[in-house]
Amino acid sequence: MEPLQNHTGVVAPLDRANVDTDAIIPKQFLKSIQRTGFGPYLFDEWRYLDHGEPGMDCSKRPHNPDFILNDPRYRHASILLTRENFGCGSSREHAPWALHDFGIRVILAPSFADIFFNNCFKNGLLPISLPHEVIDRLFVKATQPEPLQISVDLPAQTLTLSDGEVIAFTIDPANKRRLLEGLDDIGLTLQFADQIRTYEERRRLEAPWLFI
Repeated sequence: MEPLQNHTGVVAPLDRANVDTDAIIPKQFLKSIQRTGFGPYLFDEWRYLDHGEPGMDCSKRPHNPDFILNDPRYRHASILLTRENFGCGSSREHAPWALHDFGIRVILAPSFADIFFNNCFKNGLLPISLPHEVIDRLFVKATQPEPLQISVDLPAQTLTLSDGEVIAFTIDPANKRRLLEGLDDIGLTLQFADQIRTYEERRRLEAPWLFI
């Protein structure tokens, strides 16, 4: 998993609450268990005017001009600003896969659904919970003619806005370490590879019949 320590990007303001995982990546795209290739289908039913199916050439599909990520100012945004309870609904891990594959690395919201929140850290995304009043202020700044840029300093746990404002945020130390070192669940387990091998060798001597 790609580490995340410092990141600077344009902020896309998605002014919707209770965005569920079926909106993030609709159910018809869950047939694949690859972590890549979902970016073109992110927010598929909001982003396009036709019905999407796996394998479609999205470059030829009609775009919804009213959807925020189709606005030229935000087309290459890497920070998503949204409202409360983002990522609710089913627990599909494809949702963070799609966001990451599109290029989103940081999500700012007042609150997140628990399973989605934890899945983000396992897939290289940084979800940051901020007070409602801070989110409201960011929406005002992000919807100006000039796009808002934010620099994220994960070691220092700060957001620095393009106008100079600095906002501190909190994060669980274990999740912070995951992102700083680029560790998914497999990476965390492999840190104990020597101990696992030692245990298996001892068990082979203690109970050889288990290995026949």
